[in-house]
Amino acid sequence: MTSKFADSDWLRPPRTRNGQPTLSREQILRAAMEILDAEGPGGLSMRRLGTKLGSGATSLYWHVANKDELLELAVDEVIGEIYVPEPGDTSWRIGVSVWANGMRSALLRHPWVIGLLGTHPTLGPNAMRMGERIVLLLSGAGFAGMPLSHASAVINAHAIGAATTEAAAHAAIKRGGLDMAGVAEQMKPYVEKMADEHPAYDKWRREAGVAVQDQQQLLDEGFAFGLERLLDGLELWLAKG
Repeated sequence: MTSKFADSDWLRPPRTRNGQPTLSREQILRAAMEILDAEGPGGLSMRRLGTKLGSGATSLYWHVANKDELLELAVDEVIGEIYVPEPGDTSWRIGVSVWANGMRSALLRHPWVIGLLGTHPTLGPNAMRMGERIVLLLSGAGFAGMPLSHASAVINAHAIGAATTEAAAHAAIKRGGLDMAGVAEQMKPYVEKMADEHPAYDKWRREAGVAVQDQQQLLDEGFAFGLERLLDGLELWLAKG
């Protein structure tokens, strides 16, 4: 019996297609991603997509069997936006930084992808190309076997985790009608009222100047700090041989 996880478009044999489509796969994916970026997976349906494209279902189904398959294609399309440098183009640390920052940026541009990661194997052509580049990049640094897989997973986890938290914050802020600075200002009276109960936290908050700093800059700096410490740890592991 095939599991739901393994029920992937990439694992099924090609479908027999009759006739000629009036739309290209690229057109369908572009329109689907516009809906997904605006409303998330809940706003996407084959009927809605057909209406947006001004086309009947036949043209859509020539390329995709259903919404799940369309989502798989869309996820792979987003993965195609993530650049991983070729080995030799730069140092492995810079290469990994480019990859990790690209992953975070792509997920923030398309936050609907976050909830779809892991629901199916990532075996699309863009995912496989990215995986090939990552293997070459990390093996060139000295990783091999399962340690290479673990190093890749750690980097991906940092990028995905940061993007997940940040995307959720942006969505909540958008619903509330305030920017990040406005939310920080709104929270300030409550945080100051709690200072006596949490003196260590209040002392740190004032020393760090959290309340007056640009909140997006803090997120960017926090991601960069965490990534650099991960790379320090991986570099130390390599040095120990």
